[in-house]
Amino acid sequence: MKIALIGYGKMGRAIEEIAIAQGDEIVLKISSQNTAAFTAENIQQADVAIEFTNPHIAVDNIKKCLDAGVPVVCGSTGWLQQLEEIKDYCNKKEGAFLYASNFSVGVNIFFALNKYLASLMSAHSEYNVSMEEVHHTHKKDAPSGTAITLAEQVLETIKTKKSWVNNETRNAEELEIISKRTGDVPGIHSVKYNSPTDFIEITHSAYNRKGFASGALVAAKFIAGKKGIFTMQDVLGL
Repeated sequence: MKIALIGYGKMGRAIEEIAIAQGDEIVLKISSQNTAAFTAENIQQADVAIEFTNPHIAVDNIKKCLDAGVPVVCGSTGWLQQLEEIKDYCNKKEGAFLYASNFSVGVNIFFALNKYLASLMSAHSEYNVSMEEVHHTHKKDAPSGTAITLAEQVLETIKTKKSWVNNETRNAEELEIISKRTGDVPGIHSVKYNSPTDFIEITHSAYNRKGFASGALVAAKFIAGKKGIFTMQDVLGL
């Protein structure tokens, strides 16, 4: 498979390492140092583009790939207020687009576990649910996209919570998410249920970025040659 990497930071390099080991070819690497090379002609060398940049440029990058007729897998977070716009744009271009807040197979299983636990806890109002996420100091958005996905799953099921907030709160209708930025932590996400008598917690801890990178490559292989809008649930059959 021929891959265009849109974004060549830590994630881009991790994807490159695994892709080359698997026998795939990186035909284009775009970073802030060579934006002039981000042309339709160069993108079209690839079977699929993998976009990991930042919330300020992700939408334009995705559109550029769709304009070139190349399927795009996006892992950038912090731009989801424009997700519906991108879905409409993809359909208009008859392209292929896959977004995930997290590509790790383990995290996507964790999502399924989170939904199931929330469904079990929804009948037990004595438990207050809250969340915590920890990432490296270079992560620009807070809460993380993964944390937002987890929070939205909880809000769908536990109706006593009306919205999430990224701070401590005593408002019973708000789902508290505490974001911490420290060191080079790849990602830790915890969902906690606390009652006057006991405490339940589920946690996913990433040891490194390889799980995210390998999952992004699995998604890229899935979407290559397809048309439409997909998620990791489609890729993993969850």
